[in-house]
Amino acid sequence: MLRNCLRSALLLAAGSMSLLGLTGCLKRTRILERPQAPNVVLSASGQQLIQQLDQRYDSIHSINATVLMRASVGGANKGKETDYTSLRGYILLRQPDMLRVLGLLPVVETRAFDMASDGKNFKLLIPPKSEAVVGSGQVGKPSPNPLMNLRPSVFFDSLLIRKIGPDELVYVTNNTGVERDTRTKHLVQEPDYDLGILRRQGNSQQLLPVRVIHINRTDLLPYQQDEYDEHGTLVTRTLYSKYQTFDQISYPTHIVIDRPVDEYKIDLTIEKLTFNHTLADDQFELKIPPGTKIKRLP
Repeated sequence: MLRNCLRSALLLAAGSMSLLGLTGCLKRTRILERPQAPNVVLSASGQQLIQQLDQRYDSIHSINATVLMRASVGGANKGKETDYTSLRGYILLRQPDMLRVLGLLPVVETRAFDMASDGKNFKLLIPPKSEAVVGSGQVGKPSPNPLMNLRPSVFFDSLLIRKIGPDELVYVTNNTGVERDTRTKHLVQEPDYDLGILRRQGNSQQLLPVRVIHINRTDLLPYQQDEYDEHGTLVTRTLYSKYQTFDQISYPTHIVIDRPVDEYKIDLTIEKLTFNHTLADDQFELKIPPGTKIKRLP
């Protein structure tokens, strides 16, 4: 019996050594580039993140911006993408829902388009075509032209991240992504907080996503906002970068509004910006010239 046990132990040991030798021949170790950690990583609780977002919203009563606008239409579903010529323009915003967006034609700088909204209804004037669109702030029947589905709320909610509603539920996660710095070409860590906002569907236990606000932990400023419709579909992704300080408020000077379902993007570069200057009601009034062809949307 003892002899059999010793034989089994020796065979097992020999087999293990053979296996180790075999795996040693098959494995290969690679040296990977280690991502560089940021010099500063800030921490905040969920309640602190909410308070900071609310304070930023409350601190901005109006926006008067000179911008460079560029639109692109198309994507994988259409099988092509069209870039439009950049336009210089102006954006006026006044809380709670007033908005005016004006784009100028290159060189001549006459109006390419002019849009005004009070939050419920909007007007869009296209002088080069002597056409105007009048309708509600919601898209009824979608137009085959994606840009005709653009509504003022898309601009408003991207330019000014709204406060979290009293009936909305919130969660916070933290994550560290890795990206390659376009300037130094080195891998860098990008720690962030993801502030998710949910709402309950009726009296059920089902929760639906409303927004996710991605916050950079190096400065606790938002760098992305994802917005969802009532079906949980991502409808708007807004990217924020190149923050500068205007009137003692940090604000992104590069904003990209991406509408993945409609397949269009609006790229905004802010050249001049002032906050909280008085904007009169007549600055949001858009008069449609006589003889303009008017299309009324539901």
